[in-house]
Formats: sequence, C-alpha cells, structure tokens
Amino acid sequence: MLRIGKLELDMPFVQAALSGYSALPMRLIARRFGVPYALHEVVLDKCIAESPKARRKLLGPLPPEDHPVGAQLIGARPEHFAAAAGLVVAHGFDAVDINFGCPVKKVLGRKRGGYLLSEPETAIAIIRAVRSSVPPMVPVTVKMRRGLDDSAESDRNFFRIFEAAWELGVAAVTVHARTVRQRYMGPSDWQFLARAKRLAGSHTVLGSGDVFTAQDLRRMLEHTGVDGVSVARGCIGNPWIFSEARALLTGQALPDPPSVPEQGRVIADHLQLTVRYCDPRLAARSMRKFGVKYAELHPYARQVRAASVAARSLEDWQAILATWYTPDRAWPPGVRKTGAGALIAAGATA
Repeated sequence: MLRIGKLELDMPFVQAALSGYSALPMRLIARRFGVPYALHEVVLDKCIAESPKARRKLLGPLPPEDHPVGAQLIGARPEHFAAAAGLVVAHGFDAVDINFGCPVKKVLGRKRGGYLLSEPETAIAIIRAVRSSVPPMVPVTVKMRRGLDDSAESDRNFFRIFEAAWELGVAAVTVHARTVRQRYMGPSDWQFLARAKRLAGSHTVLGSGDVFTAQDLRRMLEHTGVDGVSVARGCIGNPWIFSEARALLTGQALPDPPSVPEQGRVIADHLQLTVRYCDPRLAARSMRKFGVKYAELHPYARQVRAASVAARSLEDWQAILATWYTPDRAWPPGVRKTGAGALIAAGATA
C-alpha cells in the first residue's frame, strides 16, 4: 500500500512523468500491466495558464481508465505555477506534481526544474502558491534531485526545501538520487534516499534512479526504506516491469520474459492508442522513440531498432510487426532468458 494524500494505491510504485513519453497511450499500456498511478509528461506552467488551445493539446483527454493520474508542472514563477495548478485540477487531474528536478541545460538556463534547488526561497514560494491554489483534498507532490551538485551548500538547500514541503502540506516527495549536474551519468546514491526517508519520518517519500528491473525496484524499497518507487526510464518500452514487480512484491513467481508475439501485441496496441488519442498524422513518427526501446527486449534488437528508426508511416509499422513480431520468429542460437523482462542474445544484439 502507498498513500499519496487521499490516494491509496495497492502497490508501492508509480510511473514517473517522462518528457516526450508519458502521454495517454503509454500510461494506458502501463495500467494494463498493473501500475496503480501514473503522471502525465511534464508541461510548462505558462503554456497551461496562458493558452487554452495549448492547454487542450498538451493535457489531452483523461478517460476513466486513466485514473488516478497526476499532472507535473515546470516553470520559474510562483504565480504561473498557481494558475496552472488550478487549471490542471479543473481539467480532471487527481494530483499536481512540481518539478524541481529536470537537469536539461535549456531548462536550467531559464531558471526552471533543477535550477530551483539553488534558490530554496523561490522553490518554497512555488510550493506555497500551488498548495494554496488547489482544493485541500487534491494532493500536491514535489519531484526533486538530491541537489544541484555535491557541495555542502546544495545539500543544505535540498533539505531546506524538503523540510518546508512537509510544513506546507505536500503529500509526497519523489527524490531522484542523482544531482542535477550528474544528469543521468554515474550511479544513483541510494544512501541519500535512506537519509531523506529517515528525516521525513512518517511522510511519504518515493525514490527514483537506477530502477530498470523489478528486482531493482524491490531492492530500492528494502535498502532505503522509501515508501514507494517512481519508475522512469526503466519502464519505457518495458511495461512488463510493473507486472513483474507485482509478482515479486506479493511473493509470486517471476513471470517469464515476454515472448516475441506478446511484445508485438503490446506494440500494436500502443500504436493503436497513439493513432486514437494523438494526431494520426504524427503517430508513426511518435512511435519510433518507443520502438527503439521495445526493441531492447527482442532477440534481434539491433535489426529491430534500425527498422523502428526508419519507420515513417503506419504501413512501415505494420511491416515491422509482420516481419519481426510474428510467432515464427524463432529465437536465434545462443539466446538465453534472464528474467525481469531481459534477454541476452549471443551475437544477435551486438
């Protein structure tokens, strides 16, 4: 069980907000595999607050099966955050998440995302503005990295914001255990997660960073004491991580890795949802970034990845599915299954 304000989730993991990925089709696929809560990809507060057209396009539909769902906002000014928070709740989102973690250079240059960890007073003002702009029963959450860098000042700033978040009524904080300067390089510091959870006491803390398998997820829970895990890059093209985590955490046998035909069925469903809920003219190109990730589970990963990159039309995707994901695609010599959705193919994925 994981509690995020009024939200009671039956499993201690969620799908993270993933820029460019976690739109409705990806979230619906993840829910089929058992994720109890998902976040929309991050959106700029000013776009939501100032343009009804952009708001409708960025937030999209929220069908009944896509709940509970959170909206993650990024920006630089408290008043923009507050206006956007009220609008995403009116749109139907169940929670509002504040992004203080994005490490992208362009974002930092505009004093957004992870940059705000260097300005704790501004970050705290943003939390206060968002919390006061939405109804009390709507959970407000925060996503942070463990600091701008490894300096003592960054550490102090992190915990200044972290402690203020609880005082202001934040329902949960997700901590990515890398610094902003690290981006995605080097190991995630799980000892920092344990430290943050100890200081948070009974407040809800989710961990993030270096979770690519169900075993990683369980290990983070056991080693750090966090209340839940936010799965990010590890679930792109691998929604099976959620069903595998459910099995591990409930004492069931780990399911076999997905067969090639099963992978194909999920990709076909993902494509169909993208056509249905996104611009059909852009669906084929939009699926390429997912195709290269789904390909990592395929015994001919290199070839399938190349085909995904080259896809330009829905017909191209039908050809990929017919060529690479039919039942007669036999495993090549040397392939062995490793569990947790992973495959190692001797020579086939080189």
